Amino acid sequence: MSLGKAIDVVERLRAAVESTGARGFGAFAGLHPLGDGRLLAASTDGVGTKLMLARERGALRACGADLAAHCINDVLTTGADPLILLDYVAANRIDLEQVAELVVGAAEVCRAAGVALVGGETAELPGTYEEGELDFAGTCVGIVDEEAVIDGSRCERGDLVLGFPSVGLHANGFTLARSVLAEEPYDGPDLLAPTRLYLDDVRRLRDRADVRALAHVTGGGIAANLARVLPQGLEPELDFESWERPPVFGWLARHVAEAELRRVFNLGIGYCAVVPPGTDGLVIGRLT
Repeated sequence: MSLGKAIDVVERLRAAVESTGARGFGAFAGLHPLGDGRLLAASTDGVGTKLMLARERGALRACGADLAAHCINDVLTTGADPLILLDYVAANRIDLEQVAELVVGAAEVCRAAGVALVGGETAELPGTYEEGELDFAGTCVGIVDEEAVIDGSRCERGDLVLGFPSVGLHANGFTLARSVLAEEPYDGPDLLAPTRLYLDDVRRLRDRADVRALAHVTGGGIAANLARVLPQGLEPELDFESWERPPVFGWLARHVAEAELRRVFNLGIGYCAVVPPGTDGLVIGRLT
């Protein structure tokens, strides 16, 4: 798809979404007012092609954890407290053992986050998925007081960008990673390590600092995901030498150019916060 066509499609989607009264198009989670000074925050996502590699290596439980952590992390970017999660499994043919591994992995993260896994759905779709293929997606819903919403609107030039370390690839970039595996094997634990849950990190930071924006570093890399929560005219100036990358990124760097690495992967920073100067933490850049 050309860039111009992609922009046209996005604008059509924006018009359709905003016609329903929704707010937050393009952010990590959408917001909906309840009318009593509180808003619901909701986000939907999937695990993607990591499932293909995890299934081969018997690591589907990690993908269950990925789903829960990913959706919860997205809801957190609004300042909301996550409440519930729902999941959806689709496959050519449902393998109950595989489904159980996915749901058990998601439930482990939900327990740690105080989130209720309130329901789910499974679907057998032969003809849509090839033999042995499956998909796993979910939705998280949280709640936030209107005065506590974090939306990036208060960000200013000179604000610091704090980074929270990732444990590896999390659940993004696996189409490229699998192509590299065809050239050079890699068995490090950070390849399939489940997405880190940033709930406690964010809550601790909010208790001690004026958090002006939060970004979950998923597909697109650090800069592109920060751009989703920054006001127009502000850009992050990042110091990519200010943290140590997990070994998996050294392996990838032998086959992928640095610019492409930055565009696709989290490179060791799975979550970012924008805060005023003088705030303690791992400073990885500032706004310009």
